[in-house]
Amino acid sequence: MAIQDIYPTALRLLGRPVLVVGGGPVAERRAKGLLDAGAKVTVVAPIATETLQSLDASGLLSWEAREYRTSDLDGVWFVQTATGTSAVDTQVAADAEAQRIWCVNASDHEASAAWTPAVAVVDDVKIAINAGGDPRRAMALRNAVATALETGDLPLRRHRKPGAGGSVALVGGGPGDSGLITVRGRRLLGQADVVVADRLGPRELLKELAPDVRVIEVGKTPGHHPVPQLEINRILVDEALKGNRVVRLKGGDPYVLGRGGEEAEFCRQNGVEVEVVSGVTSAISVPAAAGIPVTHRGLAKGFSVVTGHEELSEVPARPDHTVVLLMGVAQLRDSAAALAGSGLPLDTPVGIVENGYLPDQRVTIGTLGSIADQAEAVGVANPAVIVIGDVVRVSPFAPQHFKTADYSTITPNRPRVRSN
Repeated sequence: MAIQDIYPTALRLLGRPVLVVGGGPVAERRAKGLLDAGAKVTVVAPIATETLQSLDASGLLSWEAREYRTSDLDGVWFVQTATGTSAVDTQVAADAEAQRIWCVNASDHEASAAWTPAVAVVDDVKIAINAGGDPRRAMALRNAVATALETGDLPLRRHRKPGAGGSVALVGGGPGDSGLITVRGRRLLGQADVVVADRLGPRELLKELAPDVRVIEVGKTPGHHPVPQLEINRILVDEALKGNRVVRLKGGDPYVLGRGGEEAEFCRQNGVEVEVVSGVTSAISVPAAAGIPVTHRGLAKGFSVVTGHEELSEVPARPDHTVVLLMGVAQLRDSAAALAGSGLPLDTPVGIVENGYLPDQRVTIGTLGSIADQAEAVGVANPAVIVIGDVVRVSPFAPQHFKTADYSTITPNRPRVRSN
């Protein structure tokens, strides 16, 4: 049978009687698939696998422990042979052909009246692939297509909207590089009807959206909020109640100083389904882009993440406790003074990473006492993440005199001896 003879279609077998002849592993897989489709399954075989016997005992299918009879086809809509014996499978296929019943002959795909495709399900999309009668080839293609759908490389967006209301997904897009969004976030973005976008995050992905996907810009800059948070909340709910799939695309993680909790609460209060997709938070990933870990054996065992607008008096004032400042450029001088006033030494290393992971990334490294002047001199600007603590010494961008010889990932921790 040439592949041109195949007419792809999908059978709706809910409540319809089907027959599986055979009781081995192949019959078990086919029976399970037919049960998933809602069919009334009868298995005919002298011996059956433990799973088939359990399904029979639970009443999910009927197992006839005997040899096949032609009368088993009476009233059947679909047949699957899987006995492992060519003569029996051929007989079943011939009987089914005589009664004009579609039959998959597992012993001879060339002579089979129907083929079973390799199947995968992604959300509510079912993929079925035939590959010229080569099941391994079909499975490889199925896996590739399923992966492309799951990662958002192929469009999963609905064009016929379901009758039910829409939904909101709060998606953390990471620090800006489009490759750092999660697989789940990328998939939801590909399904969106409306995207409510921040100024930060993976902006390049917006260019890949279908032309009819609406992008609503609500980006904020320090001290300038053209779309107030309450209005953003209202936009999310209003668009979802129109039946749209809404993605709130944020930079970093929606639950790390991103006001995602407020948005999720507002959606739930208004009866809108909401999903939160964590992102790669800028507080950890952007320092890593400059080779700065927020913790490091022998240097720091903990860290605090705050905004530059918050009071720093409660943050441990020790070089071995890393402080990460988000949105802190404008108040860097005041923040440094506050930490110094709490007892943090002025020679504590400080690193500033602008535009992390992007082509124009820039790293500025100094000390608590010098960093404000350095930042002004080179024109440091948001988006930037500021890291304060001894971990900055690990960065390959740190000056040589910042390096210490008494920390290691191999030797046990021991008290650090500061050099003059």
